[in-house]
Amino acid sequence: MKILKEIATNLEKGNSLAVKELCRRALLLSLPCEKILNQGLIKGMEAVGLKFKKNEIFIPEVLIAARAMKAGLDILRPHLSPATGKKRKKIILGSVKGDLHDIGKKIVGMMLEKEGYEIIDLGIDVSTETFIKAIKKERPHMVGMSALLTTTMIYMREVIEAVKRAKLRNKVKIIVGGAPVTQAFADEIKADGYASNAAEAVDLVTNLLKHQA
Repeated sequence: MKILKEIATNLEKGNSLAVKELCRRALLLSLPCEKILNQGLIKGMEAVGLKFKKNEIFIPEVLIAARAMKAGLDILRPHLSPATGKKRKKIILGSVKGDLHDIGKKIVGMMLEKEGYEIIDLGIDVSTETFIKAIKKERPHMVGMSALLTTTMIYMREVIEAVKRAKLRNKVKIIVGGAPVTQAFADEIKADGYASNAAEAVDLVTNLLKHQA
């Protein structure tokens, strides 16, 4: 649909005002909120992520696109209704130490909330100690870590090792994601899973937690 393509294109360009207005118009056209999110905002951000991985754009351009994404999310969020009738499973999310970027994490959190999960977002620049304290306090089913930089993704390994030392590893699933993160890296640090985008993350969470009480 033309308006969804326009949302994705303007998001890639970092045009926050246009994205905001197009999301409003899409809602007025009675397009499902999930469709606007998936085929407009997320599609645009996935294109940005792909360009970043190919070194066609760099951090400043990603952050400009992320601001446009946030502008669209602010319009859609009140219209996203969470799933009902499910026992809510708890998931902790956080951008690792030194990483100040969280738009991807926020998208994942919002989509998981819509699926009925309880999300505890620790925010950005989350230290290993903060992750451990949160796991002990909240007793989540899963922890999701995000990083946008190669210099910060190394802390994912540190968190997993700390979870092991705290004898909590068999009590919580751990997944990772973010532009520089790969399946190979996730396997290397012994994470339970990796997702390259928000839609994959939702499927991954569902598959990993489907047999957990």
